[in-house]
Amino acid sequence: MKATNAKPSWRLGYDEADGKKAHRRCDHPGCPQDGEYRAPQARDRLNEYYWFCLDHVRAYNAAWNYYAGMSADEIEGELRRDTTWQRPTWPLGTKTANRRFAFSVHDPFGVFDDDEEEDSARAKAAAGRSPEEQAMRVMALEPPLTLVALRARYRELVKIHHPDANGGDKAAEEKCKEINQAYNTLLNSLNE
Repeated sequence: MKATNAKPSWRLGYDEADGKKAHRRCDHPGCPQDGEYRAPQARDRLNEYYWFCLDHVRAYNAAWNYYAGMSADEIEGELRRDTTWQRPTWPLGTKTANRRFAFSVHDPFGVFDDDEEEDSARAKAAAGRSPEEQAMRVMALEPPLTLVALRARYRELVKIHHPDANGGDKAAEEKCKEINQAYNTLLNSLNE
């Protein structure tokens, strides 16, 4: 096989036929020099270029104004978008205002187990109660129970825990559902 000294055709600026560097004329009118330096054509066409010689690219760059033809408000908006790399932003805290986070901690030594033990003890105690007893605990009522006392306590708790009164809070919504279920359970037991 013969070794060739031809330059690869994929290299920018090389003529495929003879392997010599292709010469691009300067895009400035009447300039006979090679256009070796690129310059963007316009603000809205930053990937389309003029090719200039060194003297003309310097003159073009000195006269280039990205903001030419824009009003003061448009320039201000462009500068504000540029401070965040043209990405949308929101005021701090507006997207997470109603979000609740539940974090769990890996606790191999049992340092934080006190709360879990109390919770499990409460769960075991609650499991042995009847539905009416559990509903009385949810509504924070003591026997003897009357229909008037049940309705008054229900109204009081719903005003406190309703999601509309708490800005759509999910925890309040769940508590309100629990109160509604307890109210229906006690109402049914009173009507029997």
